[in-house]
Amino acid sequence: MNQTIDLILSHRSIRQFTAEPIAPQQLDAILAAAQSASTSSFLQVTSIVRVCEPEARQQLAMLAGNQPYVVQAAEFLVFCADYHRHTQIVPEAQTGYAEQLLIGAIDGALMAQNALLAAQSLGLGGVYIGGIRNHPVEVSELLGLPHQVIPLFGLCLGHPAQQPEQKPRLPRGLVVHQERYQHELDRDLLARYDQQIADYYQARSSNNKQQTWSGQIRAILGKESRPFMLGFLQSRGFNLK
Repeated sequence: MNQTIDLILSHRSIRQFTAEPIAPQQLDAILAAAQSASTSSFLQVTSIVRVCEPEARQQLAMLAGNQPYVVQAAEFLVFCADYHRHTQIVPEAQTGYAEQLLIGAIDGALMAQNALLAAQSLGLGGVYIGGIRNHPVEVSELLGLPHQVIPLFGLCLGHPAQQPEQKPRLPRGLVVHQERYQHELDRDLLARYDQQIADYYQARSSNNKQQTWSGQIRAILGKESRPFMLGFLQSRGFNLK
């Protein structure tokens, strides 16, 4: 329909990069695009830590679950929810509310999506790294994050060294609800999607596996995920009330 929509619809996560650096003017454009994202109540509660030191990259890659592209990417950005800046301006600021945590997470995601889309428009690629939340205390110490700042996720950016197949998304009928939420899951539609995903995993050029989407969700949600997170958030001044 137009170049912007074509770009969005062509999204693929890139995990292999060439050694070519990202030009400074390109990085400036990516960061400007990130800062142009919408922000709730104009609070602007996100900070970005650009990590360049090889040793820090190695440590982050290990903390994130031994993901080598954290080291290989031309740029690695860590998006953080940040109320430390605000409490320096307003020492009596009322913070620690669950709503403020949501605002920080939403603002950070909007900024990061803008950044990735800007990068893709320049012929670059990237992948988000939620694995930095595997060890949030260690990541915070490594990046020198003060109280009321938490790492949300990382973003690898660079020149693609691969063109992976595009992973099919859920059918529209399982995602978009008309007027009111559709409580009953369309099992036939889900079964067709499960088969589509199984076919995709079998046919893709790397990391073939036998799995449906329902099976993947069962494996992820069938166990407790990062049970330490609530305690970490509260220790950093988030989600206290």
